[in-house]
Amino acid sequence: MLADVKKRFPVDEDRVYLTGLSMGGGGTLWLGLTRPDVWAAIAPVCAAAPRGATELAPNALQLPVHLFHGDLDPVVPVEGSREWHKRLLQSGARAEYIEYPGVRHNSWDNAYKNAAIFDWFARHRRNRYPERVRFVTRQYRYNSAYWVHLDGFTPGQLASVDVRFTGRNQLAAETANLDGFTLNLDGHPLSEPGKPVAVTVDGSRVQASAQGPFSFHRTAQGWRAGRWVPAPADKRPGAEGPLAEAVASRHLYVYGTADSPSPDELRRRREQAAHAADWTGLRARLLLNLRVAADKDVREADLRGANLVLFGTRETNSLIARHGDQLPLELNAGAADYGLVFVAHAGGRYLLVSSGLPWWTGADQVKRGGFRFLPGAFAVLLTMGDFLLFKGSLENVVAEGLFDGHWKTPAVDAARIAATGAVRVRP
Repeated sequence: MLADVKKRFPVDEDRVYLTGLSMGGGGTLWLGLTRPDVWAAIAPVCAAAPRGATELAPNALQLPVHLFHGDLDPVVPVEGSREWHKRLLQSGARAEYIEYPGVRHNSWDNAYKNAAIFDWFARHRRNRYPERVRFVTRQYRYNSAYWVHLDGFTPGQLASVDVRFTGRNQLAAETANLDGFTLNLDGHPLSEPGKPVAVTVDGSRVQASAQGPFSFHRTAQGWRAGRWVPAPADKRPGAEGPLAEAVASRHLYVYGTADSPSPDELRRRREQAAHAADWTGLRARLLLNLRVAADKDVREADLRGANLVLFGTRETNSLIARHGDQLPLELNAGAADYGLVFVAHAGGRYLLVSSGLPWWTGADQVKRGGFRFLPGAFAVLLTMGDFLLFKGSLENVVAEGLFDGHWKTPAVDAARIAATGAVRVRP
């Protein structure tokens, strides 16, 4: 949306601000903290923060934040904004907070009254070249801030970098759970192009070239200069999971017919896929139709640029069979009363495979969190990592979690899954 607006209007990119209320306030926190270098300042109003946002508070180091909330809010408890204010201040951010006595959920009436929010926004401009950048993330889709880019880490694991100038062409960086990063210093007032750059990473001096950008990667012997490059089959930007990423862009739902099912079984499979494709919420139906198709009706043209949500097993769904050797998990054909769901990346697309009982079985009896306004099957998916195996229903989860950086099942989870005898775990 921002890119489109910038094409149509003359935008001062150092004066772009973000605000929202309730779930939009949560979105303001999420967008602000995952992309802190985009905004000059943000103002979350009675924010319902999404899961995972709190650990991103360190990213607000250079981002002014103004919180608003009513102390009688019956929808989003005021304690949330109080904690956010405290958390942001403790992380060194410039955070302000106004709490309205006697006000319920409509705190935006006060926060936006007489457009006063714009007076506060006008006091702030984005600093494109801060002397210090601190950034944490679990996802490649959010892997840069200002002049720092995180090249390599294990998605799902919180990676961090804290890098600052200690003098002209002198920098010090501290990292955690990070395999590689790059510094793009062009234009920075403390950077002198063409001259040597002295960089200390986690206490060790690393020799850098005189020409940027300056990349560093971790080795068994410590940090070295040079770009971190993932192996061809490893997780990477656009291929990192979790499950919800498979339905975050163009996708289609595919049920199996490879075993020539009876008419009743065929109807059941079609209805199962249609249920997953029904994104009707509590308020209104979305103005789009998500396609549901039998495996035999999916054409190569349909697959170009589309992720696949595949129901069944190798024996019942020909598209699962096509990619079977590339999948990290496989439900045995004779397994009964088990549900297996996982995400993989093959052929340049995400594959979400749901074998046995569908992933939402028993969701009504299990409180897994998430926004209550989202459709059932999708809301449950958002609470999951890369894989989940359950027996009978979600009340009895055998194992769930994230694949490692090589799309392999972690040893502890692999042992639990293999012990059921229902699933094949590929080494």
